[in-house]
Amino acid sequence: MRHVVLLGDSIFDNAPYVPKGAEVKAQLQQLLGDGHRVVLLARDGDVLADMRSQVARLRKAPPESAMLLVSCGGNNVLGLVGHMHASVKSVLEASEQLASWQAEFRFEYRRMLDDVFTLGLPVAISTIYDAVPGLSPGLRTALAVFNDVILREAVRRKLPVLDLRVVCDAPGDYSPVSPIEPSEQGGRKIAATIAALIQSHDAATPRTVMFGAGAPARP
Repeated sequence: MRHVVLLGDSIFDNAPYVPKGAEVKAQLQQLLGDGHRVVLLARDGDVLADMRSQVARLRKAPPESAMLLVSCGGNNVLGLVGHMHASVKSVLEASEQLASWQAEFRFEYRRMLDDVFTLGLPVAISTIYDAVPGLSPGLRTALAVFNDVILREAVRRKLPVLDLRVVCDAPGDYSPVSPIEPSEQGGRKIAATIAALIQSHDAATPRTVMFGAGAPARP
């Protein structure tokens, strides 16, 4: 039996926001069947620094055969949204501030991946989705700065990518309980894309392949 371990935040740990049995873990388990066991270590609200404790939990009882799926960083960006509404004197000043936040995010994201890599298991990572209902065009553009970090790290480390920007691209993909969380529909799309990633991924040939809406596409 191969284990599929979900690490990160409420993108995977979305049970409080959907009907029972419609969470990402349950939908993914149903798609993968008895040959796989889906393990949820992701925790709603966790930021990049919290990943250390998730990795520590996995290290205590590492599975013999596993694929790690990581979706984290969105809450770090969420914590900056209030600051993004501050006034600046020029577009250049705003860009410099974004660059500063990006550099901090890059440091924390790399440290998180370094920690995950100590487990010696295959890893896939996720982008931060940007079609949240009510998200302004300016905030959506700012998100691209942080997704750039994630994609560059994927290429540097030859990791497959779950591109949530493409997967969760409709209003119905977000929960009416909390619009920043995946709905039952969004969870179904995430699970289907993870299943496609797992079924096509070859750990013996590391490369960056982007997966969106269940179908892989090389950048």
